[in-house]
Amino acid sequence: MTGPTAGRTDIATDRLPAWRAPAATRSNAVPAGAWWLWALGLATAASRTTNPLLLGLLVGVAGYVVAARRTDAPWARSYGMFIRIGLFVIAVRLLFSVFLGSPIPGTHTLFTLPELPLPDWAKGVRIGGRVTAEQLLFALYDGAKLAALLICVGAANSLANPARLLKSLPGALYEAGVAVVVAMTFAPNMVADVLRLRTARRLRGRPTGGVRAVLQIGLPVLEGALERSVAVAASMDARGYGRTARVPAAVRHTTNVLTLGGLLGVCAGTYGLLAAEGAGYGVPLLAAGLLAAMAGLRLGGARSVRTRYRPDRWGARAWLIAGSGAAVAAAMIWAGNADPAALHPGVVPLTAPVLPLWPAAAVLLGLLPAVAAPVPPSPAGFQEQL
Repeated sequence: MTGPTAGRTDIATDRLPAWRAPAATRSNAVPAGAWWLWALGLATAASRTTNPLLLGLLVGVAGYVVAARRTDAPWARSYGMFIRIGLFVIAVRLLFSVFLGSPIPGTHTLFTLPELPLPDWAKGVRIGGRVTAEQLLFALYDGAKLAALLICVGAANSLANPARLLKSLPGALYEAGVAVVVAMTFAPNMVADVLRLRTARRLRGRPTGGVRAVLQIGLPVLEGALERSVAVAASMDARGYGRTARVPAAVRHTTNVLTLGGLLGVCAGTYGLLAAEGAGYGVPLLAAGLLAAMAGLRLGGARSVRTRYRPDRWGARAWLIAGSGAAVAAAMIWAGNADPAALHPGVVPLTAPVLPLWPAAAVLLGLLPAVAAPVPPSPAGFQEQL
């Protein structure tokens, strides 16, 4: 092909459709707070049901979004760890039910363990004895709910950049936020160091298993963690971390009263929402507590003299992501009030759980971030662009 168009690429064929999400860059990255609000919405929905079908659907939604939108950062690899923790929680809950018994009555005996005699003051508690299918099923439902909560939190850890989350915190919580960010990034970085050192030992023909190999790998890992801690402390000192502005005593006292009162209101309002008899006063108390706490944090931020470099901006995509999680939580709360039997299947008598259609359809709203969030760059795609 010759002519003025020779050697040119038809860029029109490479353009993505308007409805597809763009490639993620520094300017259009989703704020960490949006990911956390989305994950907390899914976790709230999981806390309102023990239906294993709905819980499995929630875990599937979180896993699909993580697989579609997580990056190659060290903290993005923590989702598998949270899944293992969730399975461990279910196993522990089942073991407790087997060995310590359960208040759930049952008629379908699976097996009987030797029962340990206890004194009279321990009435109501038993160790061993008859194990029924009803009590194991109840323990499985209960453990699955807690596991789904942990996995939803793990999804937020895998998708949200801890450093960007620190930028979104109010000035009053900045010091506590630094400690949380360091704690959240220490374990993933340590795991990445272990994998890197094991790969290096394997390439050199050295064993990667056994006590001796673990001891030889542990020292470089601890040394690297100490070097990172010293580097972080030096950079924070160079940027003037810890310097505070002088504020009047009245402002400090008002800040303490508003923050403490707001947190108490949030606790009381949350209890009202979770308790069946407190739904009437739960929402007003929660709203008043949030307003008071936000006002206290706003006043408390006056002591901080730091500035934000490239602050996160909440665009339409961020609000869609956060709103999808809130919609899932609201739909599940409403479904729990309208049809509690569908969200809490019974175990006495033994019945198979049924998937309620419209709560399941509401859970699918949590898939919106897989379409709305910018697509993270892959190493292969980045090399092709070069």
